[in-house]
Amino acid sequence: MPKSKATSKFGGVGVLAALVVSSALAYFWPAFGVALDPFRLSPGALSALVVVTMFCLGLVVQQHELTELRQRPLTVFLGVAVQCTVMPALAWLVVRTLGLDGPLSYGVLLCGCVPGAMASNVLTMTARGNVSYSVSLTSVATLLSPVTVPVALVVVAGLETGAEVFKPAKLAVTLLLTVVVPVIAGYWVKRLSTFVRRYALVVAPPIAIVALLWIIASVVAGNRDRLSQVAVSLLAGLLVMNVLGYFSGYTVGRIARMPEAMRRALTLEVGMQNAGLGTMLAATLLGADSAAQIPTAAYTFGCMLTGTLIAAVWAGKGKVG
Repeated sequence: MPKSKATSKFGGVGVLAALVVSSALAYFWPAFGVALDPFRLSPGALSALVVVTMFCLGLVVQQHELTELRQRPLTVFLGVAVQCTVMPALAWLVVRTLGLDGPLSYGVLLCGCVPGAMASNVLTMTARGNVSYSVSLTSVATLLSPVTVPVALVVVAGLETGAEVFKPAKLAVTLLLTVVVPVIAGYWVKRLSTFVRRYALVVAPPIAIVALLWIIASVVAGNRDRLSQVAVSLLAGLLVMNVLGYFSGYTVGRIARMPEAMRRALTLEVGMQNAGLGTMLAATLLGADSAAQIPTAAYTFGCMLTGTLIAAVWAGKGKVG
């Protein structure tokens, strides 16, 4: 994702601050005594917001940014493979270690199995990482998600239980329509329209961020009573999964002898999952009031916090190769 005024304005620290403010507003909204609650959204509305974020991703992807995919496809697919195997495995370990079952376990597994998020591209830029590699990883993982996500969920949830709960065929169609099609549509709309190309990089990033914040705020609003009862152990498990995801990405990059800038991109891409998408899938597949949305919302907070901190540390170290 190329650097732009919009991207800088909605960088990692700004997004994290907006995430805290919007979620706090959603949590305390009833105290204002306003009858209309803009944060309580239906599964259909959540799906629409995911479509918006994916369409925006298609708008901001530049043809020249996919050079890593064309020039070093094995490196790109290595990174995607790490994300599609390590993160589901870590989610499974968290579920088993904490003895989770039911909706909370399904939410943790969703956190581990969804593809990377657009936020990783922004933070890679902040961290002075290889943005082209980051965009290639996000794009490929997103386009493959109708296959990789159902397979990973069925495997980690148990072949029989996973197929029953997550309904692989329905999940694949949902991902195809809400993720893949909007990304491709956004990319081609921009290529075919000079007007869209002119303003896409300015308008699309903030729209995507607002849509993501609204998704998370909706989860907070729908689980006001349950959020105060979330166990510290669950939050700790999600944090461990997040940190080990970063560690795995950087370690694989080092073993593969990638330049430091590519290692940073892979680190953030593996550890930062598209938990906003996971939230929508939890609502669509398991019900609008399912507690499975709690881990996905919590993971969004966590990975934005840790990702922003990592990016800030790396940014302070200066330019890398």
